Amino acid sequence: MSVPPPGSVVVADWHRYKDSKEYFSKILHKKRRRNFGLLESPVMPPHVAVDTVHYKIFISGKSGVGKTAIAARLAGMNIPSMHHETTGIETTVVYWPVKLKESSRVLFFRFQLWDCGENALRRFDHLLPSCKEQVDAVLLLFSFTDRTSFDDLPNQLAKWSEPSVRRVVKIVVGTKFDLFMHCDVAERDIRDFQETWGIPVLRTGGEVTDGLGDVASLLNCLAENLWHQDCVTAGSASHHSQETVTLL
Repeated sequence: MSVPPPGSVVVADWHRYKDSKEYFSKILHKKRRRNFGLLESPVMPPHVAVDTVHYKIFISGKSGVGKTAIAARLAGMNIPSMHHETTGIETTVVYWPVKLKESSRVLFFRFQLWDCGENALRRFDHLLPSCKEQVDAVLLLFSFTDRTSFDDLPNQLAKWSEPSVRRVVKIVVGTKFDLFMHCDVAERDIRDFQETWGIPVLRTGGEVTDGLGDVASLLNCLAENLWHQDCVTAGSASHHSQETVTLL
């Protein structure tokens, strides 16, 4: 499926615009990101009607590339200072308001991030099917400081391209981009990968700030690709039903 050009579906950097403040204030608390439980959601005033769209996101990658850290970063939580293997499945809820470019409609995207330790996936056969069930997108992680994690990306992609897997949005994220002194992956490698696979590659790293800017590009990219996929799927379903009616 084609990847929409960045900023073609949703308004890029909308968090910087004045008309976004009313919405983004609902995911902040004392100028920091508000943490949402599984049953919690942002509360808008009665006169502002905003639809919420729900998506399940699986975070995939080798042990140590930063899967738990990126879930914490996207949710605005503190990143663990010490690495420890995730022992089972951990889920994190992230809300992100988006303005659609064509209609100027505002939506809350609810991303439920699923993170599972690599060793746990190997030991327990039922965990990966649980993670893949009804999944809408997968973040494929590699670390800029670990060349083997980058070279493993084609194997990861192959698992998500099998006929048995439902159509999912695939986005590659390079972590630890701030540790450029120890970088094992060159920009040329990234360009070649993008040309070969036609999949967006985003970069992340450094300290988490209280602002929204360090997560906006990744969350907007997720929202844009998921909404685009839904529109394409809905369009093909509508086209198929029209064909069926014609045949009848």
